[in-house]
Amino acid sequence: MRPEIRTEKHINIYKMKKDIHPNNYRDVVFKDMSNDQITITKSAAPSKETIEVDGKEYPLIKMEISSSSHPFYTGKMKFVDSAGRVDKFNQRYKRKAK
Repeated sequence: MRPEIRTEKHINIYKMKKDIHPNNYRDVVFKDMSNDQITITKSAAPSKETIEVDGKEYPLIKMEISSSSHPFYTGKMKFVDSAGRVDKFNQRYKRKAK
């Protein structure tokens, strides 16, 4: 339950708790890799890559699928190359011969 400060005409105003929110909350670009759709929103997710959008540099977080490419939201069935990702994983983490 949130600590309530005051109520004005059926509008509850709440006070945020201190020291529980991340310090690195900033604008981040989420990029759907299947259709190159980008979304700029606030996030604290870590990122090693950056991207420039409209002359400003943002941290980049890549996604395989989002609402702009998911069959449920688009109404189109689309094949996702899971075999290629499995092969890539196996190649990256294969056991080394002794």
